[in-house]
Amino acid sequence: MMAPPSLSYPRIVFMGTPEFAVASLEALVLAGYPVVAVVTAPDKPAGRGLKLTESAVKKYAVAQGIPVLQPVKLKDPEFLLELQQYNAHLQVVVAFRMLPEVVWSMPPMGTINVHGSLLPQYRGAAPINWAIIHGNATTGVTTFKLQHEIDTGNILLQSSFAIGENDTCGQVHDYMKQVGATLLVQTIAGLIDGTLTETPQSQLPSSNLHHAPKIFTDTCRIQWQLSCAQIHNLIRGLSPFPAAFTQLHGKILKIYLGQKILAAHTYLPGEVVSDQKTYLHFACTDGFISATEVQLEGKKRMAVADFLRGYVWP
Repeated sequence: MMAPPSLSYPRIVFMGTPEFAVASLEALVLAGYPVVAVVTAPDKPAGRGLKLTESAVKKYAVAQGIPVLQPVKLKDPEFLLELQQYNAHLQVVVAFRMLPEVVWSMPPMGTINVHGSLLPQYRGAAPINWAIIHGNATTGVTTFKLQHEIDTGNILLQSSFAIGENDTCGQVHDYMKQVGATLLVQTIAGLIDGTLTETPQSQLPSSNLHHAPKIFTDTCRIQWQLSCAQIHNLIRGLSPFPAAFTQLHGKILKIYLGQKILAAHTYLPGEVVSDQKTYLHFACTDGFISATEVQLEGKKRMAVADFLRGYVWP
């Protein structure tokens, strides 16, 4: 049972939508903080029957008996009035949309965000993807206070961890959501006891900053004239979603996993080398990418040997 609202246990409104955010919400609940409401995306039609589907955050909140708000527009007067009536001391945002000032400035303790990078690096919508695409060996999580410009608020806490050479976006995502949840609880505890010092991002090194814009289709198209390392990073940085792709005999082929093979050769970039049974290599400038998990348009994702077993070569 949640502790009653008090100075030691601030009333919290949580805002988030996907599975990544559930870890943070659950951490707050388990830590005993009174989450008085959750704000998440409206239910959306999905699947062949276009059945309305609830967000991962809504499903968890409903199971915990937490009231759920699902505004279409965050400036809607009815939503703002309802939100205000929860008298939150603090708002927490994890993997949600951009908030208008009238929302993030509402609680007296402000609104804090859990962001999947070591700010000021990788401000934007896809920090995990871009850190891997750029071949970074380290990333982390930042908690910070929201202000006008996106991902620019004062930093509260940060936690870093290593990215393995073959780690995919999915693997880093799953580890990061737990790191972020732990950091969030530590952040709120520090805000309560007054031990946290806010650090303006302007005081941190700002040279060689990378940004993390939304991923578009052109980002996912493999450019085989690049190096093995660059292509390998792109593939794992986009796996499992939305996935890097190329074309195989005129059809789109998504590559979810692949291995680097550094070797001199005379093939053209993107040329396919295969025994048509066990391996599928694509030539790049300094070697090959050996695809190990793929999905041809209209088919399921599968190991390359299974794919080759059923593929009819032209």
